[in-house]
Amino acid sequence: MTTITKSSPFTLAVCAEMVFRSLPVIDRLKRLTELGFQAEIWDWTKHDIAAIARSGATFSSMTGYVTGTLADDAGADELLRTARLSIPVAKELNCPRLNLHGTGLDGQGLPVVKSEVVTGAMWLKAVDTLKRIADLGEEEGVTFVLENLNEAVDHPKTPFAKAADTIALVSAVNRPSLKLNLDLYHAQIGEGNLIELCRTALPHIGEIQVADVPGRKEPGTGEINYPAIAVALDTMGYRGTIGMEAWPESDDELALTRFRNAFSI
Repeated sequence: MTTITKSSPFTLAVCAEMVFRSLPVIDRLKRLTELGFQAEIWDWTKHDIAAIARSGATFSSMTGYVTGTLADDAGADELLRTARLSIPVAKELNCPRLNLHGTGLDGQGLPVVKSEVVTGAMWLKAVDTLKRIADLGEEEGVTFVLENLNEAVDHPKTPFAKAADTIALVSAVNRPSLKLNLDLYHAQIGEGNLIELCRTALPHIGEIQVADVPGRKEPGTGEINYPAIAVALDTMGYRGTIGMEAWPESDDELALTRFRNAFSI
């Protein structure tokens, strides 16, 4: 009998904030590296950057700002200011992508500036802000990515939360230094139809993030057919990063095995 060995056509990364949480972050990064994964981090101000740079990890993405928003003058200036501060950190970590949201998020993932309604003026301001971000990215040789979120479960009243919103904004700017961080966990809650969403977003994707629904656990624990999505992405020609941003259902290494299996073809 012939044994078929599967492998992943994608680069697989894991959020170090969400796995091996009983370990110090340095040890989490080393363990992920031993297991063959790249690593992602959130707020860089909470880490000893020099120490994690020496960990041996390959970093896939990090939060690319500290405070600020897309759609008002003061917030946009603050976003640009803290994005500029984030760039030397990304360069020290050799991290290629700096992640953005529609507005700053607090420690519980709630929007710092809540939006009941996103007005036309806010859309125009957001596009202008992202053009400034794209200018900064080109100037510094880095790529910013705009992540979609969900309002129903994790991030209520976040402006520009849906994947359709982030696609519209990034395509309106249409610059190589600004891409999408297409989060399929958030998109399943907010929109669904994930394979067609990937197809629509494909020209603008900088990275794809995944977790299952419900519960934000690893692929294979919920309703999303990630193996089918993996085949579809491979067929579309996507060869970029898939990042697991999920809480392990039980065992951390089992979660990582399930993730790798879901995206091996």
